[in-house]
Amino acid sequence: MAISHCGISSTSTKSMSIIQCLRHIVQNEGPRALFKGLGPNLVGVAPSRAIYFCTYSQTKNTLNNLGFIQPDSPQVHIMSAASAGFVSSSVTNPIWFVKTRLQLDYNSKVQMTVKECIERVYAQGGISAFYKGITASYFGICETVVHFVIYEFIKSKLLERQNKRKTDTTKSSRDFLEFMVAGAISKTVASCIAYPHEVARTRLREEGNKYNKFWQTLHTVWKEEGRAGLYRGLATQLVRQIPNTAIMMATYEAVVYVLTRRFNNKSNEFYDF
Repeated sequence: MAISHCGISSTSTKSMSIIQCLRHIVQNEGPRALFKGLGPNLVGVAPSRAIYFCTYSQTKNTLNNLGFIQPDSPQVHIMSAASAGFVSSSVTNPIWFVKTRLQLDYNSKVQMTVKECIERVYAQGGISAFYKGITASYFGICETVVHFVIYEFIKSKLLERQNKRKTDTTKSSRDFLEFMVAGAISKTVASCIAYPHEVARTRLREEGNKYNKFWQTLHTVWKEEGRAGLYRGLATQLVRQIPNTAIMMATYEAVVYVLTRRFNNKSNEFYDF
């Protein structure tokens, strides 16, 4: 799914549906091409999520204890999400750059390995080359902010309803299913609002193209392809990200809940460590 997203939002293909893009990739590059960039993706997901949620939780906990900001207010969620997005993007951008470059390697005869990709990128521009598209990633923090502000709002309402529904403080599978729905709704809204940065980031990471800067890329895409160009691949992004985010948020809440009960012996609310 990530392969088709990169293919659709890049410059190498005309506007395609998800099925058309998948068929095009298989016909021209073979079934193995559908798994390009899987290695960096597997390597990057765990540290990226760990860095993100650790930074988010620590920042949120710090802001809640400052005294002059209302605890768990939208301001706290905005600053926490922005901090987490900035740190995570800065640390893991080279991994996602290599993944995207591999996915956009259209040479069907010889598929480039991760090592070859790293060596080529380094030879072309040194360490700084691995941070191409980082500006687009920073602008993408607004998606993270919108996602978490909406999610935290829905979560607070769900917790209020759960507390009224139960006499004890334990959580059931139904509670975590509700958090999955909250994650899906918040991610859908955030992705639709901030999606153009994904197009810009993919174009910037593509090898040998005319795109150099974030705003220059958005302007060029708007000028040449119109509004539709800024949202190429949105459907694929939603199909890929919504289930992923729903599961991730429910898993995060479950882990926090279990660790809270285990180490803090209190379960009246979800505790951000």
